[in-house]
Formats: sequence, structure tokens, C-alpha cells
Amino acid sequence: MSSFDDSRLDDPAALEATDHLLRRLAGAGARVRAEIDAAEEVLSKLDSDGFRPRAIVAAGRDARLVRAVLEPVCPVPFVAWPGPGLPGWTGPLDLVIVLGGTAADQEAMSAASEAVRRGSGLMVACPADSPIAQASAGSRHAIRLPSQSDDQLAAAVAVLQGLHQMELGPVVDAKAVATLLDDVAIECSPNNDVASNPAKDLALMLADAMPLVWGGSVLAARAARRVVEALRLASGRPALAADAGHLLPVLNQPPRDLFADPFDQPDDLRPGLVILDDGVEDAGVAEHRRQLEEKAERNDVRVHVVTQASGTDIARYAALTQHGRYAAAYLGIGLGRYGTEASETPIVPGNPAVDPAW
Repeated sequence: MSSFDDSRLDDPAALEATDHLLRRLAGAGARVRAEIDAAEEVLSKLDSDGFRPRAIVAAGRDARLVRAVLEPVCPVPFVAWPGPGLPGWTGPLDLVIVLGGTAADQEAMSAASEAVRRGSGLMVACPADSPIAQASAGSRHAIRLPSQSDDQLAAAVAVLQGLHQMELGPVVDAKAVATLLDDVAIECSPNNDVASNPAKDLALMLADAMPLVWGGSVLAARAARRVVEALRLASGRPALAADAGHLLPVLNQPPRDLFADPFDQPDDLRPGLVILDDGVEDAGVAEHRRQLEEKAERNDVRVHVVTQASGTDIARYAALTQHGRYAAAYLGIGLGRYGTEASETPIVPGNPAVDPAW
């Protein structure tokens, strides 16, 4: 098991070696702006125009994020479809949303092609020369938002902005999303030392722990899953995002050994509970959080809370997710998995399989 070296978090050489990763994280706000600017002409023409689809089907990357934002307020039924193809009932009265990147996403391509074949309305966010654009080229009812990168969050913000203008989704305020991502980048900058950097502080908490990440609301739970993906990649360790009912049993831990050698690496990591708080005031959420925190305290499990209670739904989701991704990056740096010749996992910016900024 890799040993965590906290000095690497403020070591200029180690941070310089991971500059490409940290720069990608810092550029999240800029990518949202670029996406909205590129789609401005298309978005300016979108309004409800008396059209209301019978149902909406979201396919492709992060369809579940679109569902988490839309489902509570969408005036028509909404389905996130992991693919391939489309639900059997999808037809000309329905709207299909596809978030695609430059890569050939077989499920998304299949959904786009099927939407064209069935004559469904189609909203696609992808680069103009991408396989998804080619698959949707035959549609007479397509809204194409020209993506500028493989950043699925930026593409989702553009799509959600369009759906809001069509009176099918909540207020997005894309510029505020970008500004909030900039704020996270400033707060979690590698130039800020451990004492003033919340992401480095979280990385320290998880240095010798198995992360348990919980978000009480639908969007916070979605953010928890994204954070856990980044933590697994950065650490090579197990990490779990789940609801309170599944996490509570994992918090049953024996007391800490006060006489244990602090430099001895145990085979089994104790859990560390990370709570993502998006400010949703709900009695059920509050009760589940109380149960988790009390159980953690009884079993001497460390708890770290990341809070983002202001902004639109998608802005709070973006900020929570970005905090977690910064923490994952610093965890990987501290463990020596990023920024050293012996790094076990190559970092390929933009590739969701090997890029914790994804």
C-alpha cells in the first residue's frame, strides 16, 4: 500500500509535475464559458414556442446528471437511458437529449441514430465533426449545440440552459456556474498551503482512510458518485458512494488502537466519512445525516463536510464535485501516484477513464 507523504502537497517539484492535471481542474469555469459562448447563436433561438414534448429521454454521457437536475421540476416525464437504442415507446412526440464528446460513444451514437429513424425531436451537444454529430445528421428536428471540449459538465450546462429556455427545466445561470467553478479553483489552488486549502485538508483526512462519500439530495448523491470515481482512480483504493442505509453498517468499526505505530500501514483501512452538503433543507436528509454523524462519532470515524449551499442546482453540484476532484488530485500526489516516475496510472486529460479531472 502506498504511503502518503503530506510534504508533497506543498512541494513545488511535485506540484509542477502534475501541472497539466491541476490546470485542467482550474480550467473548468473557462470551459463552461467557452461552451455557452459557442452555443450562443443556437441558444438565442430557443424558446418554448408552444412546443411541449410528450416525454424526454436523455442518453449518452452523464444523462443521469441531466435527470437529477430536471426530474424534480420537468413538466413532462423524464427518463435517463443508459443505452443502447431508445425505449420502445419513444416516437415523434418525444425529445431525445444526447451528450457526446469527440470519442465514439456507441450507446450515444445508437440513441441518436434511433431518434433520427423514429423522427423524434433531438437535442445534441457534441463537436461538429464528432461521431455523434454524424449519427444525428439526418434529423430534420435536431438542435445541435457545438461543444468545444470533452468536458461533460460544460456540455450538460449548455443543454440545461437550452431546456430552461424551452420551459422544460430550472434556471441554470451558466455564467454563475462558471464563476463558482473559478472560486473553487482559487480556493483549492496548489499555491495555497495545506493550512488554507480545503481540498488538501480533505486529502490529508483521506490519506489513511477508505472514503465513504454521502450526499443527501439527488444532486449531492450524484456528485458523491463522481467524487468517488476520482478518489478511486487517484488512490487505487476502494471508495464508496451510497445512501445512508448502505453506509451505516460500514461505519461499524472497532476502537482505534492508541498504541499502534503511526508509520505502520494497516492492511484494512478505516473508513473516513465525507458529507457533501448542498444546502437542501429536507427533514429526511437531515435525519440521515444525523444518523451518519452520530454513528461515525460513536465508532471514532473521521468526518469531513464539504458545503456549497448557494447558487442554482447545477452550480452547487458543480462546486461540490470540483472540490472532491481537487481533493482526489492531491490524494494522488501525496500517495506518489501522480507526479512521479513511478506513477502507476498515466493521466490523459479529457479521458474519463484515466483523468480525475473528468
